[in-house]
Amino acid sequence: MKWERKTSGGFEDRRGMSGGGKAVIGGGIIGIVALLLTMFGGETGQVIGTMLNQTQGTTQSSEQVQTRELSKEEITLGQFSEAVFVYNNETWAEIFKENGQKYQEPGMVLFDDGVNTACGAATSASGPFYCPADQKVYMDLRFFEELHSRFGAKKGDFAIAYVIAHEVGHHIQTLMGTSQQVRKAQQGQGEAGANKLSVAQELQADFYAGIWASRNQDKLEAGDIDEAISAAEAVGDDAIQSKMQGRVQPETFTHGTSSERKAWFMKGYTTGDIRQGDIKTIYNSINY
Repeated sequence: MKWERKTSGGFEDRRGMSGGGKAVIGGGIIGIVALLLTMFGGETGQVIGTMLNQTQGTTQSSEQVQTRELSKEEITLGQFSEAVFVYNNETWAEIFKENGQKYQEPGMVLFDDGVNTACGAATSASGPFYCPADQKVYMDLRFFEELHSRFGAKKGDFAIAYVIAHEVGHHIQTLMGTSQQVRKAQQGQGEAGANKLSVAQELQADFYAGIWASRNQDKLEAGDIDEAISAAEAVGDDAIQSKMQGRVQPETFTHGTSSERKAWFMKGYTTGDIRQGDIKTIYNSINY
């Protein structure tokens, strides 16, 4: 991806810091569950934070201390992430303006190992996520090495760009009231019904990521869209369940299948039209 250095007052790089509120996870089992539930997790920070606090408890510190120096590669990845974050905000500010609305920028935090949020404490095992309570995207960039080595996604900087755009997509849902509508609709639903609504919400965030890519084609390089598609397919519920447990259980899906995630990202990318991905249309397209 073509990019240049951009800075944002809402961007925080806490990597190499201690005192970030690391959640204590005994034995790793909670981390595995968190990974399955929140891979490209969307607005599940509160759920994970609550689960971690109730299950193991957390240690917190308000003071952050530099514990290690970042490598040149880490510094560059951080600068790239910040630039992509700014590009997302610029794009959505334009889209909101076109629709007679004012865009409110989210925040973004890079961290190592664990982090405290307004949705609770989380660890890197949660995967990238958006917390609606403080309207911030949280990400441990080492996630992408695991995405490649463990789940088979192609290496490339646009995989990172896709994830950032997906998480900012959850911020768009918060601003537009979609997230609140989904949570209300989930009340009184059984597990399968609530999961289907969650899938629709996640697929819409993929669609919004495609919208962002469509609006930034001048920054794309050969292979970028393939990298995004590969990442989307790698974190489909069916792909993760097949790798992790050897069987697929559609009634437990919360994020959508590999083919669905690819399809809705590509619909956003090919149409560039936000009206093509309303939540009801997406919900009605889900057949499980």
